[in-house]
Amino acid sequence: MPAFSSFDTRGYPIVSAREGYALWSPSYEETVKEDMDTWLLEQVRTVAWAGVRRAADLGCGTGRTGSWLKARGVQRIDGIDLTPEMLEKARARGVFTSLSVADVGASGLEGGAYDLVTTSLVDEHLKDLGPLYRESARLAAPGGAHVLVGFHPFFIMRVGMPTHFDGPDGKPVAIETYIHLFSEHAQAAIAAGWSLAEMHEQVIDERWIAKKPKWAQHRDCPVSFLAVWRRA
Repeated sequence: MPAFSSFDTRGYPIVSAREGYALWSPSYEETVKEDMDTWLLEQVRTVAWAGVRRAADLGCGTGRTGSWLKARGVQRIDGIDLTPEMLEKARARGVFTSLSVADVGASGLEGGAYDLVTTSLVDEHLKDLGPLYRESARLAAPGGAHVLVGFHPFFIMRVGMPTHFDGPDGKPVAIETYIHLFSEHAQAAIAAGWSLAEMHEQVIDERWIAKKPKWAQHRDCPVSFLAVWRRA
């Protein structure tokens, strides 16, 4: 698969996901644009959110996805994340049944118990997608779905921009970023027993540019994507 270093145009200092999100947690909510992920969730047609009794949010971060799900009728949501500082923000939302520190490839959650597994803006920090898809397949009940939202590989390659934030000193810091083409997602998901049910992509459109005018230079470039995988 392509290496991010082949496309990096920023040269920001790079830290691990654990370290990066700990530093970013105080300002994360103010810097992540809703159109990056929640707009894509609104496009999903093959998941009846209100009918989901139990969901596992892998890499739940500050709980943005969990709050979105709860507002749409999901009854029980268990979240895991690698970063305790992000989990503190999630806990303050009061929408999760349980929260724990764990890796998305080894969540420690109950197998075969979830109608829905979600992963949002996580996969670009994973060197290997296999453990994530195997774990979501382990967690899913028969007929369950895995909804994954990711940073679009085309955007990363075209713009050469990793996931990044301004550190405590005000200077940009990059979080370790990997490029996964859609073929790699397909291979890992299918190997774990998933079938693709639905897919959407978010481009830098007029709505996006109205909120972030400096991104006009990237007009019509895809920036994020969503895939719905279904378990037999």
